[in-house]
Amino acid sequence: MAETVIQTKQLQKEFIRDEFHVVALKDVDITISRGEFVALMGPSGSGKSTLLHLIAAMDRPSGGEILVLGENLRTLSDRAIAHWRNAHIGFVFQSFNLIPVLSAVENVELPLKLTNLKKKERMEHAETALNLVGLGDRMHHLPRQLSGGQEQRVAIARAIVTDPDLILADEPTGNLDATSAQDVLTLLSRLNKEFGKTIVMVTHDPHAAHFATKSRHLEKGELLPEGQVPVDWTVPAKA
Repeated sequence: MAETVIQTKQLQKEFIRDEFHVVALKDVDITISRGEFVALMGPSGSGKSTLLHLIAAMDRPSGGEILVLGENLRTLSDRAIAHWRNAHIGFVFQSFNLIPVLSAVENVELPLKLTNLKKKERMEHAETALNLVGLGDRMHHLPRQLSGGQEQRVAIARAIVTDPDLILADEPTGNLDATSAQDVLTLLSRLNKEFGKTIVMVTHDPHAAHFATKSRHLEKGELLPEGQVPVDWTVPAKA
């Protein structure tokens, strides 16, 4: 039986802003096993990014339980969470979040500065990650010297350089053209199939979801039963 790496029970997240009370997630129960590539889908405001941020311990739930890699995230201190996240999570942002004044290899090296590796070892790891994503010839380029697709591949290299247990991607193709998006999705699929990485990807794009091994849909903060999609959801045929 596959190992469970993410499990939530009646997970809730609420926001109170001025006089507004927003229920972002309501009683979400989800189980994700090691080696799965899961697409979290839904329209804007459905709660999919909120759920991803809770899994990454970038935010704390308002109620319910969340276990990731056997760790009860609600019981960890902020300091413990920071170390846990760096050791186990690789996060890919829609907007890349690269440091403009650092080269590609220096951006990828950043997470390793929280480890005990020496400078030479950190650079070797960063170079290996960039080679893996096909950017071995762009290591010393600044972000402004790269295309959007190349920037996102640098971001993916940064996410995998620590060899994390989980890769979490929040709309990784949202700012890319169709060709670059295809390249990034193919890379994520390769990381899942060839390297066995567990991936959770937030997307509103049914085409992107085809690269995942499983899709789960959220609607107004509630997770729909497995296999169920909104009645107005249109899924294009696979190419």
